[in-house]
Amino acid sequence: MKNTIITIVGIIALGGLLWWAGSFGENNPDVIATRGIHWHPELIIYVDGVKEDIPANIGLAGGHEPIHTHAEDVAQGVLHFEFGEIVRMDDTRLERFFEIWNKDIQTAFGFLERMTVNGEENAEYGAYTVQEEDKIELFYVSAKEESGE
Repeated sequence: MKNTIITIVGIIALGGLLWWAGSFGENNPDVIATRGIHWHPELIIYVDGVKEDIPANIGLAGGHEPIHTHAEDVAQGVLHFEFGEIVRMDDTRLERFFEIWNKDIQTAFGFLERMTVNGEENAEYGAYTVQEEDKIELFYVSAKEESGE
């Protein structure tokens, strides 16, 4: 009987601990999800008004970054956000994709002149927290055009 009571108490304690751990991020405004995300926002880059291709397999060489591109849909600008467990706002900032790509969002293709998110102007640039269905457009002016050449 004593062993049964100890087992029941142990199960209840373990269940409580798991519940507590699972709900830990739910009240934290910095936490986007506690059980991961699988999003496909779109990013289109223009340089001097011309669409720039984003390479396939960014974030997949030598590992599997949670933000990456695939060959089959990169022409449409699809980014893959595939996170497990807790996802924080900083994890989904636009600059994070550029860091994985080894580029600076401000100077990647010249000078970042403006950005739109879902057709609306947005000046957050790299600090922007990407959302699931976003359509992001970045407009760069090349150094050549900026200097008037």
